[in-house]
Amino acid sequence: MIIHPDRDALQNEIHARPRQPLATPQRVSHIALLRPARGAHEAGPDPVARLCERSGVAAPDSRDGHFFADFGAFRLKRERHGEFDDYTVYCDGGDPRAPFELPAIDALPEGWLDTLPGSLIAAVHVALLPARQIPDDPAGAAAAFGGSELSGASIADGAACAFTDFRVDARGFTRVLVLDRSLSANYAGRVVQRLIEVEVYRMMAMLAFPLARANAAELDGVETSLGTLVARLESAPVQEEPELLREVSRLAGTVERIAASVGFRFGAARAYHALVRQRGAELRQQRLPGLQTLTAFLERRFDPAMAFCESVGRRIEAIAERIARASALLRTRVEIERERHNQELLAAMNRRAKLQLHLQQTVEGLSVAAITYYGAGIAGYLFKAMKSIGWPVDPELATGLSIVPIAVAVALGVRHIRAGIRRRLGGS
Repeated sequence: MIIHPDRDALQNEIHARPRQPLATPQRVSHIALLRPARGAHEAGPDPVARLCERSGVAAPDSRDGHFFADFGAFRLKRERHGEFDDYTVYCDGGDPRAPFELPAIDALPEGWLDTLPGSLIAAVHVALLPARQIPDDPAGAAAAFGGSELSGASIADGAACAFTDFRVDARGFTRVLVLDRSLSANYAGRVVQRLIEVEVYRMMAMLAFPLARANAAELDGVETSLGTLVARLESAPVQEEPELLREVSRLAGTVERIAASVGFRFGAARAYHALVRQRGAELRQQRLPGLQTLTAFLERRFDPAMAFCESVGRRIEAIAERIARASALLRTRVEIERERHNQELLAAMNRRAKLQLHLQQTVEGLSVAAITYYGAGIAGYLFKAMKSIGWPVDPELATGLSIVPIAVAVALGVRHIRAGIRRRLGGS
């Protein structure tokens, strides 16, 4: 039995990114970095490998998409995704009076974050604390966020509560407070990971929003130009058709350029949006009195942005279809005009052919007359010679009588030649 060469890799993929068990209390910091352009950092050393070498920890393989190691004071996880890398730092403990005062990311060596390649797109602090240390209600959680308006919910079928204000703090991190009522370590790890992924995938999806907003204005201009062009198609004279074709080509090129520039980003946004919805559903939220749930907040603020991106994508497709219809209409008009021109050209050719036929018949008649004239002249010389040698011939009378048979013979000869030419042309 032949084993597929990728079977092991495909089988191991579902185990490639295990969730880390988390014992309460726990501080977690997560950053996601958009990967730089290909080749920009390939020559430099891996910052994680340098950190491992400095700490005496086994370094990751450069091909590994997942890495986790315990450095004593902190634990570090790195995951490589399609277009971004993320780093998660775990530290035990937490202060219920100031859950975010000493985040886990501060345990990293000073300056090490500056060596990471890529640009920051998402950053999250998660504080996992026992519910008995902080009241698991909006008033008790609000103090940890400085009085900001919160979103929150009972999650994991009531085993915990999660609160966040979806705002960025002074260091550029969003903050999530998780109050553990009865979570196991494994379940706590999954809950924290899902909350982090909601934020990361939300930001990755939002990368499409600036593109959609920027290109929407350009699409307005394309639609205006297209409307003007279609209106001109109804009454524009034939002389303007080349200009109309150039305008259609210009609009088609503009739309194709826009579609090419946003196609990947819009497709990725749809995928990330679906992941945000999936992770939100997996939290199994229940509403807390006086608060919006996390997904309810996203539905009010995040979903409209995604809907706008979807509308711009559909608008691009619709404009491309309209341009295609306008192009087809213009081509039909050009073809009809060309057909009319061809018909006029054929009619003119027919008229010229008839004129040429009449001219040819006239020339043939003149040719018969001319040949008969020369033939009669030659016959006259012959008759004169016969009279000179004593034949009883009247040259004038004989010449006059010879004109008719000469003319008939010449006409038959010309007709025979013409018939022979027609046979040769028909057989070629």
